[in-house]
Amino acid sequence: MSLTLVPDEVEAYAAEHSERPSALLEELREETYAKMRDPQMQVGAVEGALLRLLVRLSRARRVLELGTFTGYSALMMAEGLPEDGELITCDLDERALEMARRYFARSPHGKKIRVRPGPALQTLPALEGPFDFAFVDADKESYPRYYDAILPLLSRGGLLAFDNALWSGRVLHPVGEEDRAIAALNEKVAGDARVEKVLLTVRDGVLLAYKR
Repeated sequence: MSLTLVPDEVEAYAAEHSERPSALLEELREETYAKMRDPQMQVGAVEGALLRLLVRLSRARRVLELGTFTGYSALMMAEGLPEDGELITCDLDERALEMARRYFARSPHGKKIRVRPGPALQTLPALEGPFDFAFVDADKESYPRYYDAILPLLSRGGLLAFDNALWSGRVLHPVGEEDRAIAALNEKVAGDARVEKVLLTVRDGVLLAYKR
């Protein structure tokens, strides 16, 4: 499945004209593609830059992430946090987390990151809010449940972002369980008066919801 909705040359052009990732993040990307199965699960450079900028613009001090994979998105967002900021990230894949932890340890921003291994739906009830920004890139079947669990933890004026919200266009005619879950999330958010929302055509679709 392609994880970008635009031609590769357009994506490359966008990356060339966006803020460049650090050398450490480039190294993480290369190791991820060399060693991990399904390395395309890692967010792209343009989306990573967008996440970092959204963290800055929202003046977030606490960030919640579901689905860190090898840590690229977490490090990008941590760069956007102030020195005393905190990012809590949840993931199940211990092999991916091992790589993520190594890069967190090498980054000056890694001290802001707290890893919570295990199923996110079990971790979330134990977390204390509020969070100013949340990013979800975990199992797609649980997207509607993640929305319901995270929104109460989000501060008023907080921002919630879901990755893969267009799912390579499959949301137009959902067939599989993942297709239907993402389409259900999009409908749920679109009809929720508690949030202001926009669905962006960045990479594979990024759904943003601002808590009123």
